Amino acid sequence: MTEEKIIDPNITSDDKLWALLAYLFTPLIPIVLLLLEDKKNRPFLKAHYPQALAFGIVAWVVSGLLTPLAFVGCITWVVAAVFQIIWGIKAYNGEYVTIPFITDFVKKQGWA
Repeated sequence: MTEEKIIDPNITSDDKLWALLAYLFTPLIPIVLLLLEDKKNRPFLKAHYPQALAFGIVAWVVSGLLTPLAFVGCITWVVAAVFQIIWGIKAYNGEYVTIPFITDFVKKQGWA
């Protein structure tokens, strides 16, 4: 059985690019998206940039706290960067990303 990918015509290539950048350059780009009136309420972007921002902050804090422990923080940062790239590529392909714990938290706060 093959999976059929549903393409949402409301998702523009601009939305996909901004979602990719939000994951790759978190927390800077998600903050920029919050300030851009024409972007912050786009449904596809609103599903991505709040969780990219939350993930970026969590990754910075965790890797910062673990850095003194024999380079564990550096390894944590590399693992986080790999996930950010994977999620960014998925967003660029028009997919919605679910990040464990963070996606649920963002939705419960009403941010997404």
